[in-house]
Amino acid sequence: MKLIPQQRLTQSLGSLALLCLFNQLNPGINVLFAADQAVVPGVVIDHSPAASGIYIGSPSLAVLTNGDYVASHDEFGPKSTEHSRALSHIFQSRDRGAHWKKIASIDGAFWSTLFAHRGALYLIGPDKHHGNVLIRRSTDGGVTWTSPTNSATGLLRGDGEYHCAPMPVIEHAGRLWRAMEHREPPIAWGINYRAGVLSVPVDADLLDAANWTGSNFVPSDRAWNGGDMGAWLEGNAVVTPAGELVDVLRVQTRSSDEKAAIVRISADGKTASFDPATGFIKFPGGAKKFTIRYDPQTKRYWALASIVPDRYRANNPGSIRNTLALTSSSDLLNWEVRSILLQHPDVTKHGFQYVDWLFDGEDIIAACRTAFGDDPGGAHNAHDANFLTFHRFANFRRLSLTD
Repeated sequence: MKLIPQQRLTQSLGSLALLCLFNQLNPGINVLFAADQAVVPGVVIDHSPAASGIYIGSPSLAVLTNGDYVASHDEFGPKSTEHSRALSHIFQSRDRGAHWKKIASIDGAFWSTLFAHRGALYLIGPDKHHGNVLIRRSTDGGVTWTSPTNSATGLLRGDGEYHCAPMPVIEHAGRLWRAMEHREPPIAWGINYRAGVLSVPVDADLLDAANWTGSNFVPSDRAWNGGDMGAWLEGNAVVTPAGELVDVLRVQTRSSDEKAAIVRISADGKTASFDPATGFIKFPGGAKKFTIRYDPQTKRYWALASIVPDRYRANNPGSIRNTLALTSSSDLLNWEVRSILLQHPDVTKHGFQYVDWLFDGEDIIAACRTAFGDDPGGAHNAHDANFLTFHRFANFRRLSLTD
């Protein structure tokens, strides 16, 4: 593991414009540029060369009450244990993201979300690729964790076949909510993912499965969206302007016209429903994982998404991940690109993706699954990332495309 904020690279396809933009958005982080080298944008939290056969996935980020930042990622790829019992790593920063150190590794955690709740830190997600749903608690900032061995200690769903990404855990109507997908029947990727949510009272013991409520899980149909419907997945639990809970999901499409799908959730959290005639919305970056959060200050929804600018438009937009954008909406239905945050001209082996992020005063802080050049020869491809990076996007509410 290389805990360094500046990484010298020989596979240079970077641009001076990218690095100047990054410096502008990230005061205090020194990013160098030279004609014969490039630098990984942001602060490198972790690095796994492509030759290892282990790729960096599922970034997640939390801020503790003492101000410490905690980040996590899992391992995937041909040399990983993602299909048997996955491995995740936990990192800590005590200086607002300038430096990071690894503080724990967790056996049996995949696609998992870090979140802080009532003085404790939690990690929720499957134990492997299409696994059971587990939740763990840490009371020492992520150094040690509870062991979810049964339904009283964090085994929330033991029937397997669950899918997700590090999606937000939000508080609404006295409950915590987390979107999830269930694969039924348990074959193939994507098309058999059914969308739903899990929820629990905010004052309950989160490790006790009896306290959790699950909705039904809604299947998708390949005939939806004019026949361009490969899958829906990686849903966000979000509260609408009318105060209703919805699950906003990534939609896998062939067309470059990217979409998201909005699944309605009943007030008691037990019923999920979807209307294919009205449930699809245009969403920049909708064919990749995105995270939506609501900002009470602006009364707007914000997302960091891997969009596809016009000059990179092509079929299969889910494979284009070289541009990270700040997007926003006032009504959750109509989205606009506010600013380009990160971009690299190469789409084959460079990607800024699966970003988990939080508001931090006037800034956004983010953990990014980054595919970028390195001395061994760069990432395996844009999807199979070799870096976990941290970013601070200063004064995000004032950013625009002119920046």
